[in-house]
Amino acid sequence: MYAALSIAALTFIYPFLWMIGASFAPMQEIGSMTLWPSHPTWGNFKLMVDKIPIWRSLFNSLLVAFFTTSLVIITGSVVGYALAKIHFRGKQLIFYIIVFTMSLPFQVTLIPNYITMVNLHLVDTYFALIIPFSVSAFAILMFRQAFQGLPQALIDAARMDGCNETGIIFRILWPNIKPTIVTVAILTFIGSWNEVLWPLIIVRNEKLMTMPQLVTLFATGGRADSQLGVKIAAAVLLALPVIIVFLFFQKHFIQSMASTGLKD
Repeated sequence: MYAALSIAALTFIYPFLWMIGASFAPMQEIGSMTLWPSHPTWGNFKLMVDKIPIWRSLFNSLLVAFFTTSLVIITGSVVGYALAKIHFRGKQLIFYIIVFTMSLPFQVTLIPNYITMVNLHLVDTYFALIIPFSVSAFAILMFRQAFQGLPQALIDAARMDGCNETGIIFRILWPNIKPTIVTVAILTFIGSWNEVLWPLIIVRNEKLMTMPQLVTLFATGGRADSQLGVKIAAAVLLALPVIIVFLFFQKHFIQSMASTGLKD
């Protein structure tokens, strides 16, 4: 079993390790498929930085991912709490509709979202990159399940002490569902960071372009001068923040994935 798992792990990790080595390799060594070049160089990264405003796009991606993740956690918490702990007519119907929307690909809402952004005059703004992703059905489902696992007595005691509903969510319940918050944050951050199609449609100003968008245009638009090493260097830099985020919070992420179940 361990041998099979080790082979599977190597199968997944080898392409990424090769990509890191190839980003430091001269053009003539990239095709050798060795994990580390015999003559490593920073030339690919230097050429990439000279060709495109990569640091500006890095800032844009971090800004968009941060605000998107924050909004998803807040909206997911509020809606999830209402569906889990507040009794009102039509609650189950609303929940089923939210779950149904998870089966719809983003491409289905692409045109309505674009028309909405145009009518609101938000094209070529940070708001256009953040608002369409500020509410997540997956986050709502995760928070609903997490809140259902908490005792009602905890909420009743907070109400008796004069705490309002907002305080109950953010001051009382949040400390008890940290793994869920971290899981939603990681998945939302990764999803926002890797989004390419929507920025390509809604942003044309290079100063507002996200890093995946700029790297995509860099690799396909001719600025890389058909140099594979430069494209690989851009891909490595693009993947680095996601890897760092996951390494810092992997303990909470795995804990939440192992402990969160679906409750009626």
